[in-house]
Amino acid sequence: MLERKQLKGRTQVTFILPEDAPGGPVSVVGDFNQWNPAAHPLAPRGDGTRAATVVLPAKSAHSFRYLAVGDHWFDDEQADSHDGVNGRLHT
Repeated sequence: MLERKQLKGRTQVTFILPEDAPGGPVSVVGDFNQWNPAAHPLAPRGDGTRAATVVLPAKSAHSFRYLAVGDHWFDDEQADSHDGVNGRLHT
């Protein structure tokens, strides 16, 4: 799931997944963090989910995916669009 909050000239985007699906550590990777899995690991929240938040320029588009243990790549079904294997996020 994606949550957005508009800021002055920027958009705060929170990437949210269930706490246990998939199991183990998960990171959100994309062109906004040079596809670096260490940049935005999802952290547990008190509501049974885990999340990572990034701040991106307003009126921009970005490719992203999730990366779980075992080199398991997967998409967010709520992405705004897709460009082949990657989800696309429009701020």
